[in-house]
Amino acid sequence: MTIYERALALVRSGDVIGLGSGHASNEFIIELGERVRAGLQIRGVATSRASEELARSAGIPIVSLAEGMPLALTVDGADEVDPNLNLIKGYGRALVREKIVAAASRSLVILVGPGKEVPVLGTRGKLPIEVVPFSAPLCQERLTKLGCKPEIYEENGVPFVTDNGNHILDCLIAPILHPEQFEEHLRGIPGIVGTGLFLGMADTVLVGDDHFNMVAEMKRTNVRG
Repeated sequence: MTIYERALALVRSGDVIGLGSGHASNEFIIELGERVRAGLQIRGVATSRASEELARSAGIPIVSLAEGMPLALTVDGADEVDPNLNLIKGYGRALVREKIVAAASRSLVILVGPGKEVPVLGTRGKLPIEVVPFSAPLCQERLTKLGCKPEIYEENGVPFVTDNGNHILDCLIAPILHPEQFEEHLRGIPGIVGTGLFLGMADTVLVGDDHFNMVAEMKRTNVRG
């Protein structure tokens, strides 16, 4: 069984499903589309324009967040998962919408492959942060004081613009020993729209091998706030 097949087993007819962004989410969307074309009755709320386009092409009906709330579950990927199922997300540049859709869901299911499990968040050395463009110089100054090395993420030599019209600061970081405290400091900086820290949000993490065959299923033991 692949991690995608296991995630599909959690979907029930009539559900509204949050559709994540990135490689793992794309594969899930494609396989979910096959089930929809075979008769499964679900609707999706996309976390990015790219995910929405893929879902529509796969035959998945898309609704707005307002039409879909509360979502039964969201299926998404992650860039890091610690032993407490805290996450770093956002390498795919859709972190704010991903966090909103996850928060609007009764359950967040995360799909990860090799190399995404880490002992401490920040092990891979990068934390994406979405910022209002006007605030970028201030955010860079304040983030530097917090020990980060923020760099504006660019594509083709110009700052990347998110689906929300904002910029992304890729912060080079050391392992984060106290993520809740660090997140609180980050949220206090004017102009930061959202961070790639997803703390206490994941309910289930499905871990796959090199071929994404499932090797582990981890569940949160405490109730999500």
